[in-house]
Amino acid sequence: MVISSLSWTILSFIDRIFLFHWSETALAAVFPASLFWWTTISIAIGTCMYVQTFVSQYSGAGHPEKIGPIVWQGNWIALLISPLMLLLIPLAPMVFAWVGHTPEIMADEIKYFTWLSWGTPALLLSHSLSSFFSGRGQTWIVMLVDAGAAVLNIVLDYWWIFGGWGLAPGGVPGAALATVVAFYAKLLVYAWLFLRPVNRRDYLTGHWRLNANQLTRLLRYGGPGGIQFLLEAGGFTAFVFLVGRLGQTELASTNLAFNISSFAFMPVFGFGAAVSILVGQRLGANEVELASRAVWNSLAITLTYMVLISLGYVLMPDLFLLGIRSEDPQAARPEVKQIAVILLRYVALYNVFDALNMIFVSAIKGAGDTRFVMFASLLMGGLLAIVTWVGMRYLGFGLHACWTWVTIWVCLLGLIYWARFAQGSWKSKRVIEPDLLPHE
Repeated sequence: MVISSLSWTILSFIDRIFLFHWSETALAAVFPASLFWWTTISIAIGTCMYVQTFVSQYSGAGHPEKIGPIVWQGNWIALLISPLMLLLIPLAPMVFAWVGHTPEIMADEIKYFTWLSWGTPALLLSHSLSSFFSGRGQTWIVMLVDAGAAVLNIVLDYWWIFGGWGLAPGGVPGAALATVVAFYAKLLVYAWLFLRPVNRRDYLTGHWRLNANQLTRLLRYGGPGGIQFLLEAGGFTAFVFLVGRLGQTELASTNLAFNISSFAFMPVFGFGAAVSILVGQRLGANEVELASRAVWNSLAITLTYMVLISLGYVLMPDLFLLGIRSEDPQAARPEVKQIAVILLRYVALYNVFDALNMIFVSAIKGAGDTRFVMFASLLMGGLLAIVTWVGMRYLGFGLHACWTWVTIWVCLLGLIYWARFAQGSWKSKRVIEPDLLPHE
């Protein structure tokens, strides 16, 4: 799961490095545009990803015949919601005009969001289908498929951004289109693997019809998880949009720092996914102590990683900026890198708390404690956006005041989920039907 997460981190990093070479405007535009796109699909993607928890608990409880049908319920959610997501494309100009970025940045934001939105159906279906493998512990399949799609994306990125072999340079639209093609390639591979005869026989993956009971349970537990994605992504997107009002250099520096911080975030996100799977499998088998042990072991690993990479951000920031080179840099580019080096110190400060956040929220979601997660996200996502807006409008917040606040916010989020896990109510929760659980 870590390698799978890292493959897309590396892809995103290289994508933005290519665009940095294309223009600083493109770099400044792509991050907020992709954040807004992620926000618009976050409820749907959070619900589709939650199929993984059902698969893991059915697997732990010894009911493989339930696995194929629950994956199909996730597929149906993806298919039914995708047209609604595409209807948001005409709203993009209004949204980015409201944000108040420069006309050049806004034009690239609209292009990137529009093209990326056409990949939404493929991404949603891929997350639902990949849950069939990850929830049963076959994470190596997820690793190979995701890594292969990432390599395809990188190759197409270079070709379609800069042109060549008879193709004119595509710039920002070319970068988005490369990502969309990689999404659909990944979907085709997952669908083929999911529908193989052995899986049709052992897991009933050919049972594609709507199941009212399973669909209701998926929406009941996965819906709040999707709302968590929406609220936190929405708050974070608002933060980036508001920082963009400070100026193009501030926005580009923030985007660059967050881009580099993904090397800390995404591996821990992969461990969080693994924690959710292990908790689901162990709780499905009524092995609560083993579930708890998996969480603490994962936390020890991720904290060690976060401390090491945070030291790298502070002591060797230039190592993470090696890809930011240009033979003819614009005047603002050295300043962007200098500010990004300072912003990485904020990332180093909150990384440990971000590990607490991702591991503990994954654990309690893997058990089914998604309503608490939803309400915590409602509080914290709103706080991030509101305090940033009030601070900039009335208190004179500059770039460093905004980053101080986001650092405090991440720390608070980690402490909240740590406290909820320690409270222990997650131990008695399950998402699958109670009569399917083994006797203790």
